[in-house]
Amino acid sequence: MDLQACTESLRTKVGDASGLNATLKFDCGADGVVVVDGRAVPNTVDNADRETDCTVAITTDNLAAMLQGALDPVTGFMTGRFTVSGDMSVAMKLQRIV
Repeated sequence: MDLQACTESLRTKVGDASGLNATLKFDCGADGVVVVDGRAVPNTVDNADRETDCTVAITTDNLAAMLQGALDPVTGFMTGRFTVSGDMSVAMKLQRIV
């Protein structure tokens, strides 16, 4: 799954009202970013890099695994498969949207 497929998958999962009430960026390094705006009504998911409440630094492969249910967000964080910066309470809501 490439970044565009991850973006589309997240867009479907987030829908119009994720309950996130924050902004969250998945930073996939050289592959690009996926930003979820859970404050916008309806919620939006795009690839425009900008400041967010929380940033998850993750590889595209690990993001795809998380979106496909093969990588639990808590397990991924605890095993170092991704790192989180910014508002940790937003990161705790990851399971709500993936």
